[in-house]
Order: sequence, then structure tokens, then C-alpha cells
Amino acid sequence: MADAARKLANGKDFIDFQTDPSCYKHWKLTVDGEVATLAMDVDENGGLYEGYQLKLNSYDLGVDIELADALARLRFEHPNVKVVLLRSAKDRVFCAGANIRMLAGSEHPHKVNFCKFTNETRNSMEDASEHSGQRFVTVVNGTAAGGGYELALATDHIMMIDDGSTAVSLPEVPLLAVLPGTGGLTRVVDKRMVRRDHADVFCTIEEGIKGRRAVQWRLVDEVVPPSKLEERVKAKAAELAAKSSRKAGKDGVKLTALDRKFRADGVDYNHVKLDIDASQRLATITVRAPEAAPPANVDAMEKLGAKFWPLETARELDDAILHLRNNAYEVGTIVFKTEGDPARVRAFDEFLEAQRDNWFAHEIRHYWKRVLKRIDVTSRTLVAVIEPGSCFVGTLAELAFASDRGYMLIGSLQGDNRPPAKIELTKLNFGAYPMSHGLTRLQARFLAEPAKVAELEKEIGRQFEADEAETAGLVTYGLDDIDWADEMRVFMEERTSFSPDALTGLEANLRFAGPETMESKIFSRLTAWQNWIFQRPNAVGAEGALSKFGTGERPVYDMRRV
Repeated sequence: MADAARKLANGKDFIDFQTDPSCYKHWKLTVDGEVATLAMDVDENGGLYEGYQLKLNSYDLGVDIELADALARLRFEHPNVKVVLLRSAKDRVFCAGANIRMLAGSEHPHKVNFCKFTNETRNSMEDASEHSGQRFVTVVNGTAAGGGYELALATDHIMMIDDGSTAVSLPEVPLLAVLPGTGGLTRVVDKRMVRRDHADVFCTIEEGIKGRRAVQWRLVDEVVPPSKLEERVKAKAAELAAKSSRKAGKDGVKLTALDRKFRADGVDYNHVKLDIDASQRLATITVRAPEAAPPANVDAMEKLGAKFWPLETARELDDAILHLRNNAYEVGTIVFKTEGDPARVRAFDEFLEAQRDNWFAHEIRHYWKRVLKRIDVTSRTLVAVIEPGSCFVGTLAELAFASDRGYMLIGSLQGDNRPPAKIELTKLNFGAYPMSHGLTRLQARFLAEPAKVAELEKEIGRQFEADEAETAGLVTYGLDDIDWADEMRVFMEERTSFSPDALTGLEANLRFAGPETMESKIFSRLTAWQNWIFQRPNAVGAEGALSKFGTGERPVYDMRRV
């Protein structure tokens, strides 16, 4: 269940990641032609949990759930928007960052999952800029501290008002004994290319940097006098809109509410089923193939909108993963299964590939990419189980390639008349869904044998049975019906006996073989360091910085370096 250390507000019993602009408490989204404005206006009494106030535009997970929703809607519902202005609706404060009382009172898993989600949301902004031509401009008017400045760092251009008091800062180390949790350290040096010594100064002072020095040190792009701010904002938006590569659509596609039915042991969606076995610390996610053929053309696809199978399924899978992360801490293993007609999955993949230049198909492909990336960085053991009746084809085969292990049944179980399971590759397995480090999952799998990926690409359309799939390296084991039940039972029992902490570290290290990018660094450093620091008494102990913040008392540190 959600963080047991605190009660969810408004009598809720789980964290829900579904929302829409009519329900926003903390953001105002307005669209004016090619320019949208996302104004941050946090309701200080609208916290996700009871027991703290979100003062000074500080945020918790609830604030970021709304932001993530708005960013998705900007891509799907507003295809003509080329520039997004990120602003504060409050005077003399942009954003004070993550709420300290929320962090101090949260259980460790909530803190880590909160940071992970905020990272994914910031990454989605950069993804929209790179792949959808939506450029982001931050207008800083007052304090931009910690996570507030990290929010700005995810945008393409940072404009700061030059009023003698507005400043940017990353004060986590001196004030809170933690690290900036949303990619700040990495983006400062890797994205904005701030000099290491300047970055060291910046990250160890409380008051931050303002004015011309902030520009000289590359912390912001420009400072603007208050009297010329609106004129300059308008000019910059026009400049970026003129350079945008965004392929506008006739109309947007409304992201309607998901059809969901919650059970005590899971959630039922239209194309996804989530089953939770708390006693076994196990969750099974089953993705169903479409029941009909793809639409005849792009007009029919856009008319289907949010009910178009690839989009609806991606949104359902995303919701299921987030539900498990944040409301089912006891689950240690996620099993991926599929069911339905493989030919239907193949047909939809081929349709998406054929229509790749259509704005809507383009956005759906990138949505799937982001969902699969979310799966990659989910701290659970991931297992693909491939049996008769499965449809691990193309896009759905990525679930198997994202898993830590893949088990495939050779032939059929006694009494099962369905044909043996098969795995099939499509064009989308070869570049449509890169991981955070830039490689496809097949490239990461065959890092020592890159020629194998090229060989497999020639096998698009081939149906690999279990023994062939194991030989080709597409699954870990092909098992016959004699060994199947016992091998699966032994694996599950063994896995649940290991330390969850050790497994988190193991899986995070093994999943990202190959090069590093700024995005992969952000996640690896978060997993390795922030996760550790959040458990140290210097930060969260009774005498730690998070506990003492705002009391006037100094924290007491264990001064040994480890």
C-alpha cells in the first residue's frame, strides 16, 4: 500500500496517477495558438498526504502527477503547440522545490519513488523537445531552489528576472544533507556545461546565484529587467516557434479517462490485467492483443483517438506499473504475460511503422518508448513467461527483452490444444524504443555480438519457437512440459528469498549494459547514491538535517566518511 507513515488526503487509500485539467489543484494550462503556458500555482493545502503544507510553490508527488498529465496532453491534445512557457503564478517565488516536511515524514520507498517519478517527468520534457518539436522556456521570478531549479534545468531556455533578489540554487547538501534528487547535479555539468569548480561552489551555498553571475556561470541563459520581461518572453517564444520541427495536426486527440476496475488483488483494464498475489510477493501483468484489425487509414486512427489499441494499451500498462511502484511495496517480482492473436499485434506494428510520419502515430511510438523506459527503471524483478496463447510480437516482445529473465515453454502442456508459443520480431524492435542509454534492448542484449542484431533484423516476420528462440538469444530458457512447473516454482521461491536491497542494486547494474548518456546517468546515480543517502541518519535520523530543518537547531552528523 501507499506510504504507511502518513494518511493520504481526502480519505484516499491509494495513489492515483490519473487526472485531467478539470481536477488540477496546482497547475494552470492555457493555450494561445502555438504557445502554451504552464503556470505553477500550488495549493498549499492540497498535499497528497496529510500533515504538511505546500508553501512557496513547493511540491509533492501530487503536484508532479498533474505536471506529467499536462505534458502528455500537450503532446496529444495540442499538436499545434510549439513552445511551452513554464512560469509561476505567484509573486516573487518560482518554486521552492520538493516539500521538506513531506520528505522528512515519508517512508523511504515513497521518497525514492517520488524522486524517480519526478525524474521521468523532467525527462519527458526533454523528450518532447527533442522528438516532438515542443520547446520549453522557464521564466524564473523569485526563488528557484532545489527541485524548482531542477525543473528549470529540464527546459531548453532559462530566463531569469533581474530584480536584485531572484536567484537559482541547489542547497540540498548544506541544508538537507541529501543530493538534488531530480537530475540537478548531472544536468548542471552535462547539459549546461557549468565548470566543475563553479558547480562545486553553486551546490554548497544556501543563497544561490543571481544576476549576471548566473549567466556567466551558465546556470541560466539570460537575465531580463522586470520592465522588459513580458516583451522578451514573447520574442523568445516566437523565435523558438519559428525554428520548431513540430508537425502540426488538424486536431488533437483527447486523452479520455481510462476504464479501470479495482479489485482487492489487482486492477482490470480493457487490454491489461494486473493481478497481485501479496502472499507470494508477486504481480502478474497480462497484456491482451487487439480484438480487431488496424484502422483503414490515418483518419480512422485519429477518429479512434484514445481508444486506438496501441495508445490505450500503453496508457493502461503505464498506469499498472505506477500503481505497483507506489501502492504495492510488498511486490518483489513482476511477471509479464501476453495473450491473443499474434497476427493482430503484428498488423498494428506494421500500421504504426507505415504511418510513422503521421503526428499521432509518431506520438504513440514515443509514448511506448517512455512506458518501456519506466519499466526498465522499475525496482522489481521482471520476468517474461511465454506460453501457448501468448503474443510476444514486436512491441509486446519488448516486454520480454526488458525482463531480467525470459522463460518459454517448449511445445504445450498436457491437455492444452493451443499451438506452441512463438516470439516474432517487427521493425519496431530495431530502433523505435531505445533505452535511456540510447541502445535498443536487443543491442544491449547482444553487446558482445552486434552482428547478431543485424542478423535478427533479417528475420523480421519469422516465428521463433522455444528452442529456436533460446538459440537465437531471445529468451533465457526454453523448458519442456516436464520441467516447466518445477523450474518456475524454484525460480520464484529462490528470488523471493534474496534481499530486496541487493536485488535492486543487482538489477539496476545489469539492465544498462553499454554506454552512458545524461539520462542514464541521472537514473544510475539516483539509484546508487540518493537511495543510500535517504537511509543515512545524517539526513533522516532524529538528529538529521531533514528532521531539524526549520527548527533553528543544527543537525548532528556522523562525521565518518564511508
